[in-house]
Amino acid sequence: MTIKVGDRLPDVPLAIATADGPMPTTTGEHFKGKKIALFAVPGAYTPTCSARHLPGYVDKAGDFTSKGVDEIACTSVNDAFVMGAWNKAQGSEDIVMLADGNGDFAEAIGLTMDGSKFGMGKRSQRYSMVVNDGVVEQLNVEAPGEFSASSA
Repeated sequence: MTIKVGDRLPDVPLAIATADGPMPTTTGEHFKGKKIALFAVPGAYTPTCSARHLPGYVDKAGDFTSKGVDEIACTSVNDAFVMGAWNKAQGSEDIVMLADGNGDFAEAIGLTMDGSKFGMGKRSQRYSMVVNDGVVEQLNVEAPGEFSASSA
């Protein structure tokens, strides 16, 4: 079942990519009491993700803050080291990287895709959502191969 507006995020483990390495957290802990603009990509360093998705959020970070968003976060089925390196190379301190290394979060919210034909295995679909204190307020899921609904 795919998550929908009004649903509470399931409580699953994630890792925050920090300068000191992975910092374990859970969705319940991380999203509590904050309004977060979350976007998901199939993979760090992949073409659309690097050329368009992440840069859009970096460029418009101030717009989100001015609209009452406490944090912009990116998630992907990558480990925290990859997510941290990607943020350092192409992101900004305005973006929190939430590594979903085993795909538990993507699976729990019903937004996985099969990237096996590209050698990527199980991945997250491309989407964005606004989450307020753990509850989904807005959800924009991309059709396969598309990039329009989840941009910044």
